[in-house]
Amino acid sequence: MSRFKNQVAFISGGADGLGKGIAALIASEGGKVALLDSNPFKLEQTESEFKLAGYEVMTIVADVTSEQSIVSAYEEVGKKYGQIHIMVNCAGIVGPTSTKITDYSTEDFDRLYQVNQRGTFLMTKYAVKAMEPFGYGRILLIASMAGKEGNPGMIGYSASKAAVIGIVKSIGKEYATAGITINGLAPAVIKTAMNADTDPRQLEYMVAKIPMGRLGEIDEVAKLSAWIVSEECTFTTGFLFDISGGRATY
Repeated sequence: MSRFKNQVAFISGGADGLGKGIAALIASEGGKVALLDSNPFKLEQTESEFKLAGYEVMTIVADVTSEQSIVSAYEEVGKKYGQIHIMVNCAGIVGPTSTKITDYSTEDFDRLYQVNQRGTFLMTKYAVKAMEPFGYGRILLIASMAGKEGNPGMIGYSASKAAVIGIVKSIGKEYATAGITINGLAPAVIKTAMNADTDPRQLEYMVAKIPMGRLGEIDEVAKLSAWIVSEECTFTTGFLFDISGGRATY
């Protein structure tokens, strides 16, 4: 397939997990991918893997919480490729798990806000600025089932991902006639390194809520994400897709 031939996809959190999986699928279908991540070592490894596979890739080490870093990153991608057709924001952190609000530190809560909410805001703001002059764009923001339903013991993560859903619904309406779609994706728990430090009791609770009784796979998320950011997805914006093994109830 060559759905993404001559298209450029800018993906945050692209060194590992969902970001890497989505980027690999887009690149395998002809897209050029720009990967942004705060981890230079994993980013270098992923770049080498992609180049070995014959994919066209550039990498940027940056912190999604820093506005100037994000501005510079978009300028760098724009300078190399001209147009950015797709932006997928996968950068995110889980924070404390199995922690009641009374034990949840304000510092931890603020960190979740900075990465998951502020980072999403900045990546979306400058994606729209880059896409609007061309009258075309596909933006996908990774939220979570925790943002829809709330996970006890994860107030910071649940609240910050609920904020991502709010961004999707608000900005999707703002740009509904601009040729730019803004959609979200709410996965249930997916088998990634991001969940490696999750308390086993918390993980057991989340899997127990999935009717299919298993974790999701990265390639399953990548396949749905690729359709959402393709030219095939033409009449959907401001919408939150779910990929939850049956957990979603609305």
